[in-house]
Amino acid sequence: MVDLRTPRFDRPTVLRHVDLVLVLLAAALAALGTLMVYSATRGPATDLRPAETAYLYRQAVFAGIGIAAMLLAAWFGHRRVLRLAAPIYVGLLATLIAVLIAGVEVRGTRGWFQLGDYRLQPSEFGKIALIVVLAAILGSAEEVGVFRLSAAVVAASLPVLAILFQPDLGTLLVYGAITTGMVLVAGAKGRHLLVLGLLLLTGLVAVLQSDVLADYQVARLMVFVDEAQSTAASYNLEQAEVAIGNGGLTGQGLFEGTQNNSDLVPEQQTDFIFTVIAEETGFVGSILVLGLIGLLLVRVWRIGRLADDRFGLLLAAGVFSMVVFQVFQSVGMATGIMPITGIPLPLVSYGGSSVLTTFICIGLVESVHMRRHEGSS
Repeated sequence: MVDLRTPRFDRPTVLRHVDLVLVLLAAALAALGTLMVYSATRGPATDLRPAETAYLYRQAVFAGIGIAAMLLAAWFGHRRVLRLAAPIYVGLLATLIAVLIAGVEVRGTRGWFQLGDYRLQPSEFGKIALIVVLAAILGSAEEVGVFRLSAAVVAASLPVLAILFQPDLGTLLVYGAITTGMVLVAGAKGRHLLVLGLLLLTGLVAVLQSDVLADYQVARLMVFVDEAQSTAASYNLEQAEVAIGNGGLTGQGLFEGTQNNSDLVPEQQTDFIFTVIAEETGFVGSILVLGLIGLLLVRVWRIGRLADDRFGLLLAAGVFSMVVFQVFQSVGMATGIMPITGIPLPLVSYGGSSVLTTFICIGLVESVHMRRHEGSS
C-alpha cells in the first residue's frame, strides 16, 4: 500500500536553531564600532580638506570579512573544530615563534606579520586556538583532576611564554583570563584553583620585576599606582579622562568631540575608542554600547548553559571570559580604574585581527546553539 500521509518536517535542523539575536548583536556592535573608528580618524574636515576615510573603509572591510567568518565558523561546526584541536595548537605555537623571527615591531612589541598594507597579529587568533585546546582538554572528562588541570596549564603556558618574548602584556592578561574562566567553569577543585592563582600571581610579579617589558609598558602600569608621575602614559590617562568628562549625559554630538577633533587622546581608534564614544554620545551612548555588549554576553552565557556536551559548554565559557575581561579592561583603563595595558574593545576598536577573532569566536558559540540537539557523537 502506498503511504499517502504528508511527510513530517519537524525534525530539528541546525538552521532552525540559529540564534539570530546573537548574530544581530555582533553585527550591530561592529557597525557602531566602524562609525566610532571613522569619528576618531576622520580629522577636522573642511572645504579644503575632506574627511579622512581610509580607516573607515578598512574597518568596514574587517567587519564584512568578520561577519562572513562568523557564518563560516557556525556552518563548519564546533565539533569539527574539536577534531582539529591538536593541529590548531601546533599552528598557534608555530606562528607565535615565526612572528618573533620574521615579524615587524610596533611600539616595542614584535607581534605582527606585515602583509602589504595590512598587519596580521597571530596572538589575537591564538585566543581562538587556546579556547579550543583548553575546551578539548578540560571537556574530555566530567571531573578535572590534577593531571587534566596540569595539562591545561602547560597548554596555556607555552603560547604565553612565546608572547612574553614579544612582549605583549595585554594579550598575556587576556590569555590568563581565558584560562582562569574555563578552569572555573570546568569544575576544578578549590585547592587546585588556589595553587593556580598563586602560580599566576607569581608569574605576573616575575614579569614585572624582569627586564622583559618595554619601558613604556612599565610606565603605563606605574601610572596606575602613582598618577602623579609625569610620563606619556599619565598624559594618555589625563586626556582620556577629560574626553569622558566632556561627554556629560548626552555627549557633544557625533564628530563634535573637542578632544577627539584635537587628536589629544593617543590611540583613539584602538585602545581608547571608549573615550570617543563617551565624549560624543555621552553617558547615554556609552550605556547603549555597553548594554549591547552585555546582551551579547548574556546570549553567550545562555548558549553555554544549553550546550549538550562539555566541549560546547567550555567553548562558550572561554569566549565569555575573553570578551568580558577585554571589555572590563578596555573601559577600565580609559576611565582610570584599571592599568593601561593596550587591550581593544571587542568588535568596536579598530583592528582586523581583533575583529576577525571575536567574530570567529561568536560563530563557534553559534554552532553550539545550532547543534545542541544533535548529541555529542
